[in-house]
Amino acid sequence: MDTTSFLIYCMIATFTPGPTNIIILSTVHNSGTKKAMKFTYGSTTGFGLLLAISAILNTMLMPIIPKLLIMMQIIGSCYMFYLAYQIYKMDTSSPTVNRTATFMSGFIMQFFNPKVVLFTMTVIPTFVMPHYNAISAVTISILSITLIGFLAFMTWVLFGSIFKEFLQKRNKTVNIWMALSLAYVAIMIWM
Repeated sequence: MDTTSFLIYCMIATFTPGPTNIIILSTVHNSGTKKAMKFTYGSTTGFGLLLAISAILNTMLMPIIPKLLIMMQIIGSCYMFYLAYQIYKMDTSSPTVNRTATFMSGFIMQFFNPKVVLFTMTVIPTFVMPHYNAISAVTISILSITLIGFLAFMTWVLFGSIFKEFLQKRNKTVNIWMALSLAYVAIMIWM
């Protein structure tokens, strides 16, 4: 396995802005680091589970996977537009308790996040399975990729924490920017 290409692919896919990273940043911005951490733990758990499911599905359902990916693109794009709208319409004048940034919402979001689904469905069969068939090697790869994803999520939590005061002074602008970013990601799935 070309470890350098594998690591570069994992870093680019997990650290670049995507729905989960934008939601983490928005959660830190609007509800604080503690709420963002709950969401991050859920997102990491969902991400790891998706990697495991991908390894199983890629061995069993290879002919069906392209049809599943198209369905996930449609569902995921609609979900991202919904999230973008929720961020856009968020009332910035009065602080509210964000009940959506929970462990479970972070976990579930991973299954509707096309960026994560496409990444998990491609990284294992492209980089791991052609070179390693042993369950232990695939498991170590899944754990390593999950750790990279967790580090990426934590980077966005840290970014949000460091710049929270700056972002709160520009609350509505930041929410509009994050909503537009999510909408852009949803559109780019089809390009």
